[in-house]
Amino acid sequence: MLFNLKVFAPALLPIAAFCVAVEAPGHFEIRTQPKGIDISSHQGNVDWNTVVANGVSFAFIKATEGTTYKNPYFSSQYTGATKAGLIRGGYHFALPDRSSGVAQANWFASNGGGWSGDGITLPGALDVEYNPYGATCYGLSAASMVDWIRDFSNTYHSRVGRYPVIYTTTNWWRNCTDDSPAFASNSPLWIARYSSSVGLLPDGWSYHTFWQYADSGPVPGDQNYFNGDMAGLRRLAAS
Repeated sequence: MLFNLKVFAPALLPIAAFCVAVEAPGHFEIRTQPKGIDISSHQGNVDWNTVVANGVSFAFIKATEGTTYKNPYFSSQYTGATKAGLIRGGYHFALPDRSSGVAQANWFASNGGGWSGDGITLPGALDVEYNPYGATCYGLSAASMVDWIRDFSNTYHSRVGRYPVIYTTTNWWRNCTDDSPAFASNSPLWIARYSSSVGLLPDGWSYHTFWQYADSGPVPGDQNYFNGDMAGLRRLAAS
């Protein structure tokens, strides 16, 4: 996702367990792995009709970065995704060397990272990964990075009532948190790996919830899958 961007519910089962989702009376849609995108200001004005026509069911939209940046396209992108019928949510690009996890969680929650149990709003995502501006781990020790993520996570939870989705790569997580398992019990994992399979996951997570598998494709932004069916995706958005 990088800065150009970015369940743990019992109902989630391995992908193979799902086959058919009932969308409406008399209409059955095979969608065992709903497709999604994540976008930022770099995508600008999105043609959401084309996105939907390509089978996309959900979107993560960059809302904030640090404690000073707000995506100027966020409102129009979020509204467009909503009108197109997508399940959608915001994400925050972490800059752990600039300010505290508390400050950044509050900035995010107040500027696009909110959540409500309406069945169409995903819990906000924390995009914590390679530093595009300097040292890979932002100059923090593994213990300090874990503390920063914990502060963000707990603050976000206190603001909106949900723990954030955590977006990362396995290599970054291992290098910069010492492969901490501290967040696996609360935060759904959104893993980035541009390959034919998800590969090894960070410690503590036995499965992923979202997989970003490519940075380009037939629709704008990065390309993603949800690890479940449409009913599971809606449950994640609802509670």
